[in-house]
Amino acid sequence: MTTDRSRASGRPTLEEVALRAGVGRGTVSRVVNGSAQVSPRAKAAVEDAIEELGYVPNRAARTLVTQRTDSVALVIFESGERFFAEPFFGRMVQSISSVLVARNLQMVLMIAQAPEERRRLEGYLTRQHVDGALLLSLHGDDPLPALLEDRGVATVRVGRPMHTDSGTFVDADNRAGAREAVAYLRSQGRRRIAAITGPLDMAAGLARLDGYRDVVGDGPVAFGDFSQESGEAAMQRLLDQYPDVDAVFAASDTMAAGALRVLRHYGRRVPQDVALIGFDDSVVALHTEPPLTSVDQPIGEMGREMVRLLLAKLDGYDNDDGGIVLPTRLVIRGSA
Repeated sequence: MTTDRSRASGRPTLEEVALRAGVGRGTVSRVVNGSAQVSPRAKAAVEDAIEELGYVPNRAARTLVTQRTDSVALVIFESGERFFAEPFFGRMVQSISSVLVARNLQMVLMIAQAPEERRRLEGYLTRQHVDGALLLSLHGDDPLPALLEDRGVATVRVGRPMHTDSGTFVDADNRAGAREAVAYLRSQGRRRIAAITGPLDMAAGLARLDGYRDVVGDGPVAFGDFSQESGEAAMQRLLDQYPDVDAVFAASDTMAAGALRVLRHYGRRVPQDVALIGFDDSVVALHTEPPLTSVDQPIGEMGREMVRLLLAKLDGYDNDDGGIVLPTRLVIRGSA
């Protein structure tokens, strides 16, 4: 959309891009707006012209025409301390950001845990500010996804909903991953296998505990919250109550790293005395001594699938609410 002000400022206009590319104004508009209804040859010519002229789309004008903000919120329901401490979040942000950038979309990163942060978040997430929202680390039956959908803000979440079949989500097969890890410990001759759980108000925490119980039944369990500190405290409780433990499945690498510190403090050799497996296959697993055996969940693919599902919703191709569950794999290292 050309204005006298843009001409006066010397900023390249849509018409100038069209002239340089040898195409119509409408073709340039479709390329700028990410439409697929453009031939590869015309798209390349327009992109070359944009680069040569230094053209920058007028985002406010585009919003008036398309009724879109070209912004997507990535909302993480944890403290800032937890966000920066756990590698899972960094890998997910990197994956999501790379896809959004390729689609010329802005990512608005929001971290909310305290009640006041939550109130500000709910006030901001409207169609006037964002087209859609990607939600990470929801706890319990959080009403926010339904609230946003009622407002017309498309949502996709990490993790299946706790007690409802509605909502679009992407998840790893947490139960199968935990089951494989614990079955491996059993196959190695371990007889007293304990678990350190994640938070049980999250689907991932419940599913990983269920996978452990699929193999062990009612074995020794200590509860954590995915943090290293909770892994340390849980390992301490397990050793106090079950001193004959010879293997531990921890529902995250950070908790496994905490457990490893406690085992070392008590002189328990890993893996000779106690085998140890984590979950996530994060950078943490590579930097412990010994390196952690861990369940790899495809975080990069999860992020890409979240964006794909969200963009399908925004483009009107969302047929039914549902989810995608991606497979995990066990990565064997020195701790087991």
